Amino acid sequence: MVITSLADGVISGVESVASGLSSALFDRPLRLGVTGLARSGKTVFITSLVANLMDRGRMLQLNAAREGRIEAAFLQPQPDDTVPRFDFESHLAALTGPSPHWPDSTRAVSELRLSLKVRPAGLLSGLQGLRTLHLDIVDYPGEWLLDLALLDKSYAEWSSDVLSRIAARPQAEHFLAEKAKAAPAGAHDEPQAQALAAAFTGYLHAARAAGFYDCTPGRFLLPGDLEGSPVLTFAPLPPEAGAPRGSLWREMERRYEAYKSKVVKPFFRDHFARIDRQVVLVDALSAIHSGPQAVEDLRHAMADILSAFKPGRNRFLTRLLGGKRVEKILFAATKADHLHHAQHGRMTAIIEALTREAQDRARFAGAHTAALAMASLRTTTEEMRPHNGTELPCVRGTLLETGKQAAFYPGALPEDPAQLLTPARQGAARWLEGDYQAMAFAPAPLTLKHGSGPPHIRLDRAAEFLIGDAL
Repeated sequence: MVITSLADGVISGVESVASGLSSALFDRPLRLGVTGLARSGKTVFITSLVANLMDRGRMLQLNAAREGRIEAAFLQPQPDDTVPRFDFESHLAALTGPSPHWPDSTRAVSELRLSLKVRPAGLLSGLQGLRTLHLDIVDYPGEWLLDLALLDKSYAEWSSDVLSRIAARPQAEHFLAEKAKAAPAGAHDEPQAQALAAAFTGYLHAARAAGFYDCTPGRFLLPGDLEGSPVLTFAPLPPEAGAPRGSLWREMERRYEAYKSKVVKPFFRDHFARIDRQVVLVDALSAIHSGPQAVEDLRHAMADILSAFKPGRNRFLTRLLGGKRVEKILFAATKADHLHHAQHGRMTAIIEALTREAQDRARFAGAHTAALAMASLRTTTEEMRPHNGTELPCVRGTLLETGKQAAFYPGALPEDPAQLLTPARQGAARWLEGDYQAMAFAPAPLTLKHGSGPPHIRLDRAAEFLIGDAL
């Protein structure tokens, strides 16, 4: 009896250790970061991705789904008790209800855990049981991601960069007038500091509405509970090497450094530095519609976003020593449903060209990158319409502003992306050839079949790139 009890105890202990090792090796969470600049569709992407992973009828390009190896997918409480939960159910109801509408956009960090029970593939699949992949999806504003570039800039460097970029922008006229009245080397005056910060914040909002992307600091646009605090009450001023202590310039510099240490660094430490895979959503169509300057600004923003990542392969020793690298980065041009499928190849070539510098740097560091044109939720149907003796490839949908059905031809994108990027780099004020239009469509009423998620374009290809190897 004693020997039997001891043997049972040893076996139980071995099984417990084996179970722990199996859980550590095969049930570890995979953290997927989802970001993008304003109006890029982060909330819709996450909602549609989760819905389509739970009901996989439309996910034929996700190998594990096509092969029937995903036995179940279910939502669990997210592991971080201090991070708000991504409100998947409310967002899905907004998109698929009887009166569909776009859900509220991302305004802070949120998280959602989707667990998938998967049958292994390969020769030994019959000898292995089901394993679990915990997919932790982290949603955060792209404006906050651009703030990470501030960590390597002094206040003087940041001010010089900002003032040189905005000098010719009409959206900055009020702020530049307020700046001209200030005396940076003079004594700090709080009402003047608040007026400068308010004018600069107004410029950031106007610049974002006009299609510009270099709108940092990001918390000025999404302040949350920091609104009105000194850490958000500063603005760029011309460098003043001899500014004395107690001057306006020195106080602005102090608040800028406080913003980096109290806002940017905690975000990097608590959320960003823990990400394994990353998707960056890009509303390239709106940038093209806004003109060459917006396209060039978007190209710079993509390079700045990549500079915030630590790309490369996560080897065993890297994880053991507490390091973490972003293994895969997907740049996805959203709203592909606003184009006829005949132009999707051109849109993919454009997003490849826009992110070429960023992708090259990531690949050099050992990360896998990809770019594609996609739509998280398809809102249109395609049709050909006659015009001046030719057939135009159009899309038809419900206009967001009027609620009326309309067919829309956005213009033909160039086969060679250089036809867009070259005038953008040269600072052209407008496109010399081509008239590119952007239209806002409302989500279409849906009747979903059992086992199928919302309709999409290439969301399954995006999922295969991001998590296919983990399944």
